[in-house]
Amino acid sequence: MENKLFVGNLSWGTTDQSLLELFSEVGEVVEAKVIVDKFKNRSKGFGFVTMATEELAQAAIDQLNGKEVDGRAINVSVARPPKEYSDRGDRGGRRDDFYR
Repeated sequence: MENKLFVGNLSWGTTDQSLLELFSEVGEVVEAKVIVDKFKNRSKGFGFVTMATEELAQAAIDQLNGKEVDGRAINVSVARPPKEYSDRGDRGGRRDDFYR
């Protein structure tokens, strides 16, 4: 378990500050960041929260996953690293592998 969490199904009006305040109810928050659409300048509906410890991260999952915030049931889980893609442009496999 790690202490960085993914938070999904956020309302468009959610801000870094409101996310920080919500997770601070559980314990010490190191960072809270809502991912913002640069063209619309509003939340994309998800963000990331880093809790001070793994224990606090698990407590946040237990207490906040499914909680209704601004009319939406939020999803809280351990953040996963982004998938790595090949720079080959063909998703990393040989084309003839597809037809075997």
